[in-house]
Amino acid sequence: MPFINVKQLSGRTDEQNAEISRELTATYARVTGVKPENIWVAIEEIPAKNWSAGGVTFAAKAELAAKAGEQGA
Repeated sequence: MPFINVKQLSGRTDEQNAEISRELTATYARVTGVKPENIWVAIEEIPAKNWSAGGVTFAAKAELAAKAGEQGA
């Protein structure tokens, strides 16, 4: 039984997550021939304060971008 685990930043709607799940399932089924009902998808939403790249959290990056936008206005 295939298991697809998606990790993403928080903020998508329930409808978006449902569409992600449907599309991943459909694509995996089409490519592999596995029945859709046998494909599991888990979507984990991680707060921006708990996810980083280059040692900087995405929350901090958003804050810096907002400040830069304020200064450019």
